[in-house]
Amino acid sequence: MTTFLITGASRGIGLGLVERLAARGDRVLACARDPAAPDLAALAGRHSDLITPHRLDVGDPDSVATLAAALDGQPIDVLINNAGIRGPDRQSALDMDFDGFAQALAINTLAPLRVAQALLPNLRRGERPRIVTVSSIMGQLTGGGAGDVAYRTSKAAVNKVMQGLAAELRPAGVTVVVVHPGWVKTDMGGKGAALTVAQSTRGLVALIDALTVEQTGGFYNHDGQPLEW
Repeated sequence: MTTFLITGASRGIGLGLVERLAARGDRVLACARDPAAPDLAALAGRHSDLITPHRLDVGDPDSVATLAAALDGQPIDVLINNAGIRGPDRQSALDMDFDGFAQALAINTLAPLRVAQALLPNLRRGERPRIVTVSSIMGQLTGGGAGDVAYRTSKAAVNKVMQGLAAELRPAGVTVVVVHPGWVKTDMGGKGAALTVAQSTRGLVALIDALTVEQTGGFYNHDGQPLEW
């Protein structure tokens, strides 16, 4: 049985990952700002032996520290940094909500590193430890496009942060990658998105299962294909 910790687990891709992993018998520490959210609570009720909800606000250092203390000594095999936000309504380079920009960086860029650092002792106790951060092709520097500057920048930045973390943790045998989940039908992706949550999570889980330390520092599509930075 593999133990996963997933942030942003109360809806969307995070909830889909919890459901898929529990259905095959993995243990899931499902972290959300509201662990009693209806969909997560119902899922945890159906898999009470496998899913343990935890309260976590990834943007609050005290909340991260509280979670780490509650999990002290427990092995974690896979950390999935899934929690994220789209950012402010105004995020054009010509009309920026700078407070909202800072919040996007705090949640999408700084928080995944903070969570990874806090839970590193747990990962070191796990089997074939892996840190997987959900990013986006919107953060690719090889791409372009106007608008969504705060979101794009936060994802480009977390890619670089995870590259650095991968280099530092490779000698310890901890695999660190970032993934693009695809354009998914969630509250963020919208109804017109190309993929269902089930399609995205099916690919993501297969990718995570197959990861080795030789792939550390990579950027991967939900179907396992490597992506340009």
